Amino acid sequence: MEPTLWHEIANMRMNALSLQVMTTLDSIAERIVQELSRDGRLSNTALADRVGLSPSACLRRVQELERRGIITGYRAVLDRSKLGGGFVAYIGVGLSAHSKAAQEAFERAISRAPEVQECHNITGTIEYLLRVECADIASYKLFHTDMLGALPHVNSITSYVVMGSPKDERA
Repeated sequence: MEPTLWHEIANMRMNALSLQVMTTLDSIAERIVQELSRDGRLSNTALADRVGLSPSACLRRVQELERRGIITGYRAVLDRSKLGGGFVAYIGVGLSAHSKAAQEAFERAISRAPEVQECHNITGTIEYLLRVECADIASYKLFHTDMLGALPHVNSITSYVVMGSPKDERA
């Protein structure tokens, strides 16, 4: 790529980034978000008490956070081991082709795999980091060989088996 074209592309990206507005929250909104992050089932009345608002003012604030897309949803935290998913691994995946088409094909395939709980496109020596949950090592091996290993653009697979999670704040 010619240097001038490279600079032009870089400038376009910088301009696009500068158009993104960082949302700032006041102290009450920060406390609302913090409390709901800890317990999404918190009643509006209990939340209002914790952040020092009336229930109606608190509800308006929560609805505004939802409208602005700051709060995008509420989830249940599950104990997967009680649902037959006690085996967890993180998998680094490298692709043989670095094209948009290869990435989109990989992401489509992964989105259909129920074992994959998270898929992150990352920088570094590999393209993706997956969080996979299976019943046991045997079911993980099936996923590894029959699903992941069968994808056409997958060039490398590195597995990291989770032995314990002393801190896990994912919702």
